Amino acid sequence: MRTVIFDLDGTLMDTSRDLIAAANACFRSLGLGDVLDPVADAATALRGGRAMLTLGFDRTGSHGPEEVDRQYQPLLAAYAEAINTHTTIYPGAMEAVERLKADGYRVGICTNKPEALAQDLLVRMGVRDAFGALVGADSLPVRKPDPEPLREAVRRAGGDPARSCLVGDTITDSLTAEAAGVPSILVTFGPAGGDMAALNPAALLDHFDDLPLVVDRLAL
Repeated sequence: MRTVIFDLDGTLMDTSRDLIAAANACFRSLGLGDVLDPVADAATALRGGRAMLTLGFDRTGSHGPEEVDRQYQPLLAAYAEAINTHTTIYPGAMEAVERLKADGYRVGICTNKPEALAQDLLVRMGVRDAFGALVGADSLPVRKPDPEPLREAVRRAGGDPARSCLVGDTITDSLTAEAAGVPSILVTFGPAGGDMAALNPAALLDHFDDLPLVVDRLAL
């Protein structure tokens, strides 16, 4: 079966404001105040908790890598408590998912967000049942850009890894698809969208309305 696998943060949803709020909670606990900006630092937020903590401590010059390790679990706890306060689904995303399913594609998610957090977010946003598979950062011993999480997401969705593609928003997604030997479709509307063309994906996606046609052209 032909399968389309989606990244989550920055691809299906803009989760940046809730991620930054969790990081700033950690910084406030250390007396540093709100170090990250929810708009200017959105791209860093979508690279994960450690990236946000590292950026914040680099700015303040107050703590080193050991504090990143100490604050990582508190960050995840703060994020879990307010995981969908500001998060939004990108326009047309779920309509595109349903159109793909109607056209005979399997769909799933492969994310570097911890699986339990990804599961909780999808449930709270009311869209978990739309996807046939979910593979997170800790679902397997490896994570993206290793190709195995992508392949496993395809298998769990009931598809053939050789007849799949990955819709994402970062170089991590590009490298994952390349390692798996399948096409990548990179969105241009996320915080890192301006850099996507330089990664030479199989296709760029400006709006989810165009996704079914873009996928059809890949001839999976």
